[in-house]
Amino acid sequence: MNMRITFLGTSGGVPSVSRSLPAISISFAGELLLFDCGESTQRQMMKAGVGFKPRMKIFLTHIHGDHSLGIPGLIYTLSMLGRKEPLRIYGPRGTREYVEKILDLRVGAINFEVEAVEVGEGLVYESREYVVEATPSEHTIPALTYKLRERDRPGRMRVSYLESIGLPRGPLWGKLQRGETVEWMGRKITPEEALGPPRPGRKIVYTGDTRPSDRIAVFARDADVLIHDATFGSEFEDEAAEQGHSTATQAARIARQANVRRLYLFHISPRYEGREEQLLREAREIFPETYLPRDLEVYEVPYNE
Repeated sequence: MNMRITFLGTSGGVPSVSRSLPAISISFAGELLLFDCGESTQRQMMKAGVGFKPRMKIFLTHIHGDHSLGIPGLIYTLSMLGRKEPLRIYGPRGTREYVEKILDLRVGAINFEVEAVEVGEGLVYESREYVVEATPSEHTIPALTYKLRERDRPGRMRVSYLESIGLPRGPLWGKLQRGETVEWMGRKITPEEALGPPRPGRKIVYTGDTRPSDRIAVFARDADVLIHDATFGSEFEDEAAEQGHSTATQAARIARQANVRRLYLFHISPRYEGREEQLLREAREIFPETYLPRDLEVYEVPYNE
């Protein structure tokens, strides 16, 4: 099952010539999960070809304008396109009031239900295929870091064992893989006999805006992908702390502490337009598996084998 990250917007504060405001889409299990929704996110979605799936949810890290002012445009675009399915928007304290004020503007017809759900630390949403969890970020207003965690997959079939007992391939193998006990030739065969140990699901952690945080390092432990605030270079460390942000160096330290596989620098200040390589160099000195995505860049998260 593909797990595809699309970096719709990677700037911070204001857009730059080459970067739109924060928004990340994750396509997984037939759904589109949108993390933050900066201005013109719906246009970025069109350019990226991610589609406006019926099964779509929005997770706001916080309600600063650069992360949330794309919601009105997205809602009205969805309505103009004939959406009927409900849209649920998750976020920290203040999200419900914010969404209600958007809907109260009534600048156009909305043909579907929009529901705001305020969440905090812990479980945010779960489905059969995945779980979304949150932990507080360290920003200037209430903010959350999110983790999308794929549920563990069944272990590999013990082919030699199943062949040795003569169990024919087909529906019975499928039942075992789904966790069901089967009967064959008068004996019961359990999934524990037939399968190897479960294979861990993939994990993506997205911080939104945050100062470097030990809490986030623990939350992101062993993640496949960490997308971390890296607004500034190390020369602006004091300014970053004052504004509730991180430097590229600090993001790399969190990635190393958390033992993640890949770090993506995000929320890049427009002052680095054309010289983003400075941030990448700083981070790679500490954490070599660091990347600085362009808008509309895509990463397919591989399976954990």
